[in-house]
Amino acid sequence: MNFTAIDFETATAYHPCSVGIVTVENGVIVDEFVTLIKPPNNEYNPFTIRVHGIYPRDTANAKTFIEVFPEIQKRLQNRVVVAHNESFDRNVLSKSMSLYGLDYEDLNIGSRWECTVKIYKSKGLKPTTLSDCCRAMKIQLNHHEALSDARACAKLYLLK
Repeated sequence: MNFTAIDFETATAYHPCSVGIVTVENGVIVDEFVTLIKPPNNEYNPFTIRVHGIYPRDTANAKTFIEVFPEIQKRLQNRVVVAHNESFDRNVLSKSMSLYGLDYEDLNIGSRWECTVKIYKSKGLKPTTLSDCCRAMKIQLNHHEALSDARACAKLYLLK
């Protein structure tokens, strides 16, 4: 089983402040990538800070999305992409790319990703938050930490 799991944490709306990416080859995690991302004007919504604990001071000297994008691209291009609540992460990616004049279609990953929320909902699990799914499947999670969330999503997908 070959795929890439991704999780974004956002500062405001679809502007990411962190990304975690986990690459799986033949059912084994072979690469992990995480970085902070400086959102436009380094602006944050107070609600998102309460969710993930990332502050403007943490990203003041971080790379912008366009600077981080080559690392994202090389891990996602032509891959099956998995996310927990995929529409959120897909929108963060596609809207951030658009903001910088990048064409989402160039990634060749399509408009529909694999979604662990939908998978576990179809199995009858309720509720299907990442923390609830991880608890049910006995997967360790530091929720709203991008790499931990992406790793947990990869493990959920492997157990589907």
